[in-house]
Amino acid sequence: MSKSEQRYFEMNRAGWDRRAEAHFGSRFYDVDGFLAGRTSLREIELAEMPDVAGRRLLHLQCHFGLDTLSWARMGAVCTGVDISPVAIGKARELAVLAGVEAQFICADVYGYQADAPGAFDTVFTSYGAICWLPDLARWAQVVARNLAVDGTFYMVEFHPIHDLLAGYAYFTRPEPDIEEEGSYTENGADVVAPLATWAHPVSSVINALVGAGIGVECVNEFPYSPYDCFDGLVEREPGRFYLEHRGHDVPMVYSIRGRKVA
Repeated sequence: MSKSEQRYFEMNRAGWDRRAEAHFGSRFYDVDGFLAGRTSLREIELAEMPDVAGRRLLHLQCHFGLDTLSWARMGAVCTGVDISPVAIGKARELAVLAGVEAQFICADVYGYQADAPGAFDTVFTSYGAICWLPDLARWAQVVARNLAVDGTFYMVEFHPIHDLLAGYAYFTRPEPDIEEEGSYTENGADVVAPLATWAHPVSSVINALVGAGIGVECVNEFPYSPYDCFDGLVEREPGRFYLEHRGHDVPMVYSIRGRKVA
């Protein structure tokens, strides 16, 4: 990792430490609901990756582990990885409170390596994850290195078209956007810390995965977000938040499922 990348990662680590503290107590993440038995997973990923029982699952950029532990409740043997030590501490705390077994490791994505190559049957990442990474080729290599041959990669992510309409770049640029604003949770207005993000078009994501030996099997796009986390969204159906542009629905989410071929 270059010195500039390291500087941006340190910035993001500090920013996500602050966010993790606020997010853990927010209505947006609803930890109490999770502890009462509700899943944090949304309809898209539940429909597209329904059978995880008994599978060794790696969750990259897991935040404080709600989705990781939700997969574990469905029978997966889960490991969650995140750059924020505060988030990882909260994930471990949450696992104890919920009585759900999972392993949580504090590491940036590029630096993570399981004890044995191909240690996982499934690698998963979701919603607002890859924008924190400058180089998707390296990210895809981490996915492939940790995934068993014939193992499944699955991601569900916010569509970059939304960022373009919000005034950000669609194509990747060498230097990131630096933002300093509150978090997206209802209690996050005062959680102000600089964060660095990189734009990645869908083609770059697919090409990075293919280049790393992940055979892409399916790409889907969705006209709604399962989270009410952007300005101007309208909940037309329960749990589905839409955005219109000139009378047409904006693609809000896309998903990719692939398999390690070699």
